[in-house]
Amino acid sequence: MKSKIFIRFLCLILIIFILPEPKMIPVKGASDKDWNASTFWYGPWGTSGVHKGVDIFADKGTKVLAVTNQIILYKGNFHKGGNVIVAIGPKLRLHYYAHLDQINHNTGLFTPIGTTIGSVGDTGNAKGKAPHLHYSILSLIPMPWLIDASQQGYKKSFYLNPITYFLSWIIR
Repeated sequence: MKSKIFIRFLCLILIIFILPEPKMIPVKGASDKDWNASTFWYGPWGTSGVHKGVDIFADKGTKVLAVTNQIILYKGNFHKGGNVIVAIGPKLRLHYYAHLDQINHNTGLFTPIGTTIGSVGDTGNAKGKAPHLHYSILSLIPMPWLIDASQQGYKKSFYLNPITYFLSWIIR
């Protein structure tokens, strides 16, 4: 019995790492001209110390799309992020969408890539600033080779640079 459980667990782990991770830019119609690539890990950045994501600028109300196939873990409000969605996708990566104007509450637990999950806004600590989506990727599996000497550089073992993440999509 224990060997069957172990084999199932091992298969699940293999599937997590082998399944392809389709990806797309989360703001409908956005291109690499809609964000500043140097803002990832920019510091100092308010009470957060460094900016652990990228801000993608667009008109208020522009659709925000699921970047990959994902399971939504949380839809609601965080103080700094305002209206947010937190989802988990392939490779055990959390996708954090913040400052949303609206959250699409009709989306189900499983959200396929490209599904509209909300709209660009200025909620949370973005109030009074240009509408944008703050997008971060947090890996639940640490990647210690990403650690460097920058401010909070040890946290880079958990945060992926969204610009690098999108790079393969942009090049196509």
